Amino acid sequence: MAQQCHLAEASRAGFYRYLAKSSPVKEDLLVRARLQQLAVTHHRRRGYRMLAALLRREGQVVNHKRVLRLMQQDNLLCLRRKGYVFTTDSRHHLLIYPNLTRRIELVKPNQLWVADITFIRLRHEFIYLAVVLDAYSRRAIGWQLGRSLVAELAIGALQMALKQRDWQAGELIHHSDQGAQYASGDYTGLLEQKEIQISMSRRGNPYDNARAERFMRTLKEEEAHQIEYQTLEEAQQRIGEFLEKVYNQQRLHSALRYLTPEEFEQTHQAKRSDGADGSDGKPKNGFPPLPQALEIPGERDSHTPATT
Repeated sequence: MAQQCHLAEASRAGFYRYLAKSSPVKEDLLVRARLQQLAVTHHRRRGYRMLAALLRREGQVVNHKRVLRLMQQDNLLCLRRKGYVFTTDSRHHLLIYPNLTRRIELVKPNQLWVADITFIRLRHEFIYLAVVLDAYSRRAIGWQLGRSLVAELAIGALQMALKQRDWQAGELIHHSDQGAQYASGDYTGLLEQKEIQISMSRRGNPYDNARAERFMRTLKEEEAHQIEYQTLEEAQQRIGEFLEKVYNQQRLHSALRYLTPEEFEQTHQAKRSDGADGSDGKPKNGFPPLPQALEIPGERDSHTPATT
């Protein structure tokens, strides 16, 4: 380096000052280019914290403040959300169940399922979507599309969840609003048959079912509002692909430490497997032994009693 600076008739200190000034600019250009790609890919529906997490997963060394600054400079901040429309009809005389989730602490999958129904706009009509989520991992485990708000719509989503998941009888809670579909005898009868506890939100209080409400908003912002579905069949194919491949397997969740629902469940299962012996995945007696290739000759004999 000294010889190159001498040939260029430049001081080493001046060369290093030049590098210090030019490197951040080049790095910002690379980050900006990738931010623009991510913003377009996600239809400008991801906030700066989520995009910062995506960049870190790709190996970029960035924090959310820097990402926010670059997004502000390039006009990449997410678009304003549309207002939410509620579809719950609780004006009926069916049996209402108490809310069992207000003080629940979620520690594992299949502890609490939440369900909800929303409308989806087609070109010439409205259709309805019923969804069941695992509240622990936010994973979509059951869904059903239909043209009318009948109990069979919600039952279809529940049956899909029942086929996909394993749960302990008497330990799983199913939570929903007080809609007629969820309070119907056919729906509650199926839950009782499977020994699933029934829980319902308070009347007119969407915050009791906030996880399901938040999921519906995400679905509309990132999928349904981006596409004008022509037919029920097209909506079923596109929404199913979004739920199974994008939401469950690709979308990061800040509440899940920026993991996908699938990754979060896999992490829980790995911890459970590591701690199957009651050690919670930790070694019982100090540090684990060194791998054989790293053991120091002579150290093993001085610390380990000989076997007979």
